[in-house]
Amino acid sequence: MFMTRLASSLVLVVLSLFTILKGGLVLAAVLLFLALVGYRELMKACSLGEDGRVNGLEAVGYGGIIAYYLLMVFSNDRIWLFLVLLMLLIAFMILYVFSYPRYRAEQVMCAFFNALYAPVMLSCIYLVRSLPYGIYSVWMIFISSWICDTCAYAVGILIGRHKMVPRLSPKKSIEGAVGGVAGSAIVGALYGYFVVESVIPHQKITWIFVLISAFGAVISQVGDLAASAIKRNHEIKDYGKLIPGHGGVMDRFDSVIFTAPMIYLLVLVFIR
Repeated sequence: MFMTRLASSLVLVVLSLFTILKGGLVLAAVLLFLALVGYRELMKACSLGEDGRVNGLEAVGYGGIIAYYLLMVFSNDRIWLFLVLLMLLIAFMILYVFSYPRYRAEQVMCAFFNALYAPVMLSCIYLVRSLPYGIYSVWMIFISSWICDTCAYAVGILIGRHKMVPRLSPKKSIEGAVGGVAGSAIVGALYGYFVVESVIPHQKITWIFVLISAFGAVISQVGDLAASAIKRNHEIKDYGKLIPGHGGVMDRFDSVIFTAPMIYLLVLVFIR
């Protein structure tokens, strides 16, 4: 199991490096695939997806997600992204009205939430990559999530004593959480100082990256716990089986999903 998980992690790292360095359509296409799979996993977890066929709620969600990504890539005006989400909500309500009483109100609201949760939040990876200096700042998403996960796990194993949220995740400790934030901040500082400082010389980029990576690490742990809470509510072990040793998209990218929009916001605010 460990070797399978390790091999999958190495493949993910290589694929991430390739797609993010390429950017553009390659990155958008990979993110769209992950978004659609993540939406399907969430729908099944919430008992709204059906094996072997696509129901009305899923069809509307898929259509809205694809429209969102197409506009993200081919439109320069980001207001269209906001408008397409409003149109997606209206489309769900049209389905709700004209198929009544097939779907309940809470099912429609859950389907709309699922379309926003993984698909829209993951799209912020593309949005960060598209910014000025985006090829450098986009890595903060992964420093704040995957580095945080690794450091939190290591510190938790070594010195973890005080449980953070025992009813939700008994193995996570306060010491591990602090170690994850500290580890992300240190790696963010090293990355900023040795790689990005010379590219953006007019800003104190190292300290900016420390702030971004530390705050992003805090949010990434919330994302991890949020995905775990949904699994516990619906009594499932994994969201899917796409990634050997890890589970589904929602299992592997749970922290990235939360970190991406936060890093996008922080980069917009602090990096000029």
